[in-house]
Amino acid sequence: MIGRFALAGVVIALATPAWAVNKDIERLQMQIAALQGQIADLQRTAEDNQREIKRLGDTLTEQNAFLRKALQDRRLQDDALQTALKEFGDRVSELEERLQQPAPAAAALPAPAAAGPEAGGGPGPGLAPAAPPSRELYSQAYADYARGNYDLAIQEYREYLRNYPSTDLSDNAQYWIGECYFSKGRYDDAIEAWNQLFRDYPASDKLPDARYKKGVTLERLGRRREALVEYRAVVERYPNSEAGRKAREKLNP
Repeated sequence: MIGRFALAGVVIALATPAWAVNKDIERLQMQIAALQGQIADLQRTAEDNQREIKRLGDTLTEQNAFLRKALQDRRLQDDALQTALKEFGDRVSELEERLQQPAPAAAALPAPAAAGPEAGGGPGPGLAPAAPPSRELYSQAYADYARGNYDLAIQEYREYLRNYPSTDLSDNAQYWIGECYFSKGRYDDAIEAWNQLFRDYPASDKLPDARYKKGVTLERLGRRREALVEYRAVVERYPNSEAGRKAREKLNP
């Protein structure tokens, strides 16, 4: 009888550490899984932050382009004014000199030579103009968009894409074509422009904004269900972006 109790005690003593070890392993596995989930969340947050930083950088580039264009326009206006003032001063001086001359001398003044047909100085026939520099062309397009010259901006953005289809601003140009159409009330064309952005530039940092604006456009067209699909896609894929925040507001008004 005593032997049986002793044997049972040995079995219990041997089984208890094994059970404790299994519990420790299970607890460690749960901790590892939790850490892996936290790491995945941090990676997603970092990726969202990188996309947001890129978007803000592009916005800053566009604003700088607009300011540079405005400054350039101001300088051109100043130069034109200075040239006009100089020409006016020269004409006044010339008239003063003529008034000081005696009448016969004034009558003997030679007539001004007629301008020849080549005076325009335009490019010769058959010579296609070179494409403008990429930054200059993009800046001009964005400046025209900011002024409300949407048709001209669309034309310039398309010219940019024809000449520079693979720069860091090509996807932005495609995005702003959609914005131009949206501002004109041509909603179907705006949606098609953004769909082309999705097809041609699937890694673009403009995708969150484009999907959100596509949702807004669908709402304007009365297609609320399709708009909700776009808003949910923005929230799921880009939860920490500005577009994600706006999409959440649309889903939870």
